[in-house]
Amino acid sequence: MGSSVETLSRPPTYTETDEHKSTYAGGNYCSTDKKFVANIRVAKKGAASLKPKTVGDIFAEAAKRCGSMPAYRIEDPCPAHGAEPRIQAVQDWSSVTYGQYYKDCRKVARAFRDLGLEDLDAVNIYGFNSPQWFMGLFGAILGGGVAAGVYPTDTPEQVFFKARHSGGAIAVVESDKQAKIFLSFADKLPKLKAVVQWSGAVPAGSDVTTSDGRTVKYLSFSDMINNEPKTTEQDLDKLLSAQKPGSVCAYIYTSGTTGNPKAVMISHDNIVYEACTVFNLVNKYAGVGTEQERIISYLPLSHVAGMMVDMVGPLVCAALFGQPIIVHFARPYDLKKGTIRDRLVSVEPTMFLGVPRVWEKIAAALKKKVREAPPPSGVKACIVSSAKAKGLQFQKDRQLGGSGAVPCCYCIATGTVQKKVKEALGLSKMKYAFTGAAPISKETLEFFGVLGININEVYGMSECTGATTVSVDQAHLWGSCGWTMGGTEVKIFKNDDKAGKNVECPKAKDIFNPTDDEQGEICFRGRHIMTGYMANPDLGADHVKTIQGKLNSAIDSDGWLHSGDKGCMGVNGMVKITGRYKHLLIGAGGENVAPIPIENEVKKQCPAISNCMMIGDKKPFMAAFVTLKAKGATGNEPGGDDLDEEALAVDSSVTKISEACQSDKYKKYIVDCIIKANKEAAPNNASTIKKICILPRDFSVATNELTPTLKLKRGVVVKMNQAAVDAIYNAPKNMTVVPYPITLSEKNSEPSKEE
Repeated sequence: MGSSVETLSRPPTYTETDEHKSTYAGGNYCSTDKKFVANIRVAKKGAASLKPKTVGDIFAEAAKRCGSMPAYRIEDPCPAHGAEPRIQAVQDWSSVTYGQYYKDCRKVARAFRDLGLEDLDAVNIYGFNSPQWFMGLFGAILGGGVAAGVYPTDTPEQVFFKARHSGGAIAVVESDKQAKIFLSFADKLPKLKAVVQWSGAVPAGSDVTTSDGRTVKYLSFSDMINNEPKTTEQDLDKLLSAQKPGSVCAYIYTSGTTGNPKAVMISHDNIVYEACTVFNLVNKYAGVGTEQERIISYLPLSHVAGMMVDMVGPLVCAALFGQPIIVHFARPYDLKKGTIRDRLVSVEPTMFLGVPRVWEKIAAALKKKVREAPPPSGVKACIVSSAKAKGLQFQKDRQLGGSGAVPCCYCIATGTVQKKVKEALGLSKMKYAFTGAAPISKETLEFFGVLGININEVYGMSECTGATTVSVDQAHLWGSCGWTMGGTEVKIFKNDDKAGKNVECPKAKDIFNPTDDEQGEICFRGRHIMTGYMANPDLGADHVKTIQGKLNSAIDSDGWLHSGDKGCMGVNGMVKITGRYKHLLIGAGGENVAPIPIENEVKKQCPAISNCMMIGDKKPFMAAFVTLKAKGATGNEPGGDDLDEEALAVDSSVTKISEACQSDKYKKYIVDCIIKANKEAAPNNASTIKKICILPRDFSVATNELTPTLKLKRGVVVKMNQAAVDAIYNAPKNMTVVPYPITLSEKNSEPSKEE
C-alpha cells in the first residue's frame, strides 16, 4: 500500500449459523502491517467450502486448461464512427489466446516492478475498455500491487482525487489526453512514478521532473511490454507464491452519488469466491461454460460489475470448466452513439449484462424500426399479434408461482417473430441475459419477454464484490431481484433501539404489497463482503475519521453489511427492493415517500418522458422534474433540443423540447400520464405528484446528473436546478406545470461537478 496508505476494516466476529455459511474474521488491515492477511472462514460443505485461492492461482489454471483457446478479440484498427464496416464479422477481429494473455500479463507485472511498483502500491487505470486495461489490472495484481481503476468519464478533479487517495504509483492511460491529466498533477501525487500510455505515440524525452526532484517516467505501453524487464520470471514467481487469498488486490471506487467516492477494498478471495459462486450457478442453470462463450466488454471496468463480468469471470470459467469466455471489446463510441446493437449483431453473445438504460435503448431502437416498417396485414398481422400474446403469456407462466405451462402453438411464436427479432438484435444465441446496478421497469422486462428473452435481475453492490442475490430463467419473478446466492446470507432487519440490536423482519406474504412490519434494511454476510474502506492519512485526520465512521455504519459488529436499501423477502425467498433509505422523501407532514416505483410508473405511462425525478423532501407536497426524450441522448450524452421519435408522437407540430414546454397540448398529455401514474403507483395521496417542471434537457453523465453506471445523482440534480425547485413551491396552487425559470444559455456556466 506504500508507506502512507492506511486501510480500515471491521471484520465480523460472529459464529457460523450452519456449515455452509462463512465469512471473514480477523484484525485490522493497515500500512504498519503489510503482511496482514484476513482470516478466511471456510465452510465444511456447500458453496462456501471453496478452497481460498489468489487471482494468480486462477489465472494460471485458466491458462493451463485453455491456453490455445481465444481469450479476447478486438477490432484493430477500430473503424471510425460512420465508417464501414459498421458490423464486422468476429472472424476478422484480432484474437489473443489465454496462453499469450497470461504471458503478457506476467510481463506487465514484471515491467511494473521495474518501474518501481512495491507491494500493495496502487496502479490507476484510466481509459475505455481495451486489452491494455485488462493487462493493467492483472499486471498490478500479479505484481503484488492493488488495481484502482478510474471511470473513463471522470473529470480531472475526480481523477486527481482517486490517484491521490489511492496513493497511485503507476498510471496506465489510454491517450495523451489522460496522460496530461496525471502529469499535470505530478507535484501533488507524491507516490507517482510512471505514466504508461497505450494509444498514440509518446515523444522521446517526455519524462517529468517534479518540484521535489522526482522523475515521473512517461512511456508507451508497447515500449514497456516489448522490452525485456529486469525483473525475471523467477522473481515474479516468488512474488506470486508469497501472495495470500486474504490480501487486498483491488480498490473499487463507489459511484459517489452523495459525496466523494469511497474506496472499497477487495481481496483475492472476495474476487475468486464471488466469481466461482456466480459461474457455478450460471453453469448449472444456463449452461454457461459448456462450450466457448462470448461476451461484449463495454461497461466501465472500474465498476465492480465490469471487473467481475469482463475480467475475472472469464478466467474463473476457463479454470472451472475448461471452456473460455471470449471477451469482445466494443468500439469506444458504441454507448455514446447508440451503436451497441451493431456489436451485438457481430458477436452474438451468449451472456450479456445490460444496465436498465442499455436495455431501454435497445428496446427503443427496435420500436423505432417497427414504426418505420410497413404495418403487417392479413394473415401476417394475425401471426404477429398471436406470437406477441403467447410470448408474454409464456414468460408470465414460467415465473415463480406461475403454471409453467407452454401456450398452445407457442412454437409458431418462437419460429417466426421471436426468431426474426432475436437475430436482428444479435441475441439469438443468448444463454443468460441479466441486469443490475439500478432498478429496471416491468415494462422493459415484458417487452423483451414477448420476444422470448428473459432478463434476469441480480442485486448487490461494490461492498459485496458484485452480486448477492441472483435470478435465473428457472427461478425468477419480475420486479424482484432474485434469491440469496449460495454460501451467503441475506436478511431483512429493523433496528430495535430499545434492544440495541437488529431484529429480523417476518417474511412477506406478498412482496409486491408488503406490510410495514415486513420491510426493513437489506443486509448481507459472507466471504464476498469487502475487507473494508481504505483511508489515506495523508488526506488528514478528519478524512480518516470520516471513513472510519462510514465503515462503522456499513458493517456492524455481527458482520452484516448494511446496504441502505429498503426491502422485503418473500416466503419463497425472493428479495424485493421497495426503496432506498437515503432516497426516501420525507414530506413536511412526516410522511415517507419511496420515489422510484412512482417514477418508473410515470415513464411507463408516458413514453415521451426519458427521466422523472421526484422532489419534496421537507416540502408541503410531492413534485417532479421530468426530461423529455431527445435525439442524441444516450445516457452518457444529454442530446440536444430536438425530440426523438417517441416524444414526437405526442404532437406532430412540436419538434423540440423548448416547444413542448410551451405547448398546452403537450403539457396536458404529460399531466394526464402523471395522473394515471399516481393512481397506479402512489400508495396514498401524500405520495402523489402534484406539480411538475419540464427541464430543458435530458440527464447525462457528461452533464453530471448521472454516474458512469447511469445512476441518478439526486442531490446534484436538486442543486443544479434549485431555482426550479423554488419556482415549483412558490407557484400558484392551480399551476400544475411550472415553467423552468431559466434557460441553459442564461445559466452561462458549466454544470456543477460536485458529487
